[in-house]
Amino acid sequence: MPTVSELITYPIKGCAGVPLTEAGLTPAGLPHDRSFMVVSNRGVYRTQRRDPLLAVIRPEVSSDGGQLVLHHRGVESLRIEVDTTSSRRDVDLFGAPFRGIDQGEAAAGWLSEVLGTDCRLVRVPPEHDRVADGRIPGTSGYADSSPLHILSLATFNDLNERLAAAGEPPLPMSRFRPNIVLDGWQEPLTEDRVHRAEVGGAELGFAKLAIRCAVTMVDQETGAKAGPEPLRTLASYRRVPEGGVAFGSKFSVVRTGKLTVGDAFTVTEWAAAEPC
Repeated sequence: MPTVSELITYPIKGCAGVPLTEAGLTPAGLPHDRSFMVVSNRGVYRTQRRDPLLAVIRPEVSSDGGQLVLHHRGVESLRIEVDTTSSRRDVDLFGAPFRGIDQGEAAAGWLSEVLGTDCRLVRVPPEHDRVADGRIPGTSGYADSSPLHILSLATFNDLNERLAAAGEPPLPMSRFRPNIVLDGWQEPLTEDRVHRAEVGGAELGFAKLAIRCAVTMVDQETGAKAGPEPLRTLASYRRVPEGGVAFGSKFSVVRTGKLTVGDAFTVTEWAAAEPC
């Protein structure tokens, strides 16, 4: 039976992940996951696609969500009080309109200095009720779509074996920014065939395949673009009808619960047919 080997939350969309040993799963995923987003002065989202240096900004959120600390090597860390009450502003995420609460001038100045371009930091408001589509819909903060990205070690190791066969070096798990890493399956791509599963008292529902983009070509330790892998190799065997290449799967939270590294991941319903 597969078990949870890693839990990672990404408090600021596009920035470094925070590993967890246990976490209370919310309807929108792991605690604080993509609850903040860096935007332009006009409110347009920023991601590693155009701003790869986001990868080397390390956020730290207090357990109660009331404080946020921003870290980046060579720059003094910044601590701010998280604002959840100020007026809302319009923000754009992949062309879709949402609302955000601006986190102030100090955060904006710090991010603008690190990224070398004008930035603001926004947080999802408490009334944020975005619905993410998929086979089993859910809700999420500022994630690309569904709140949980699950990737198995079998799928990950299969890719690295293919890279090695092509004479390419292996890639670290961080390139794929999963929320939950599973160990124990022998066959790669098994996560694609799960329809419903239980873990740590929570229930998860399959939403869609994770379609991969240029972010996978960003070195998460340096913030430098380092393509063409893994997209070149993934394109040789993971092209899907949805468009693009898939790697890992997105899940919605059907029932909340407490997750711990080492928890069993029990599949309660398999898909009638593979989604790809």
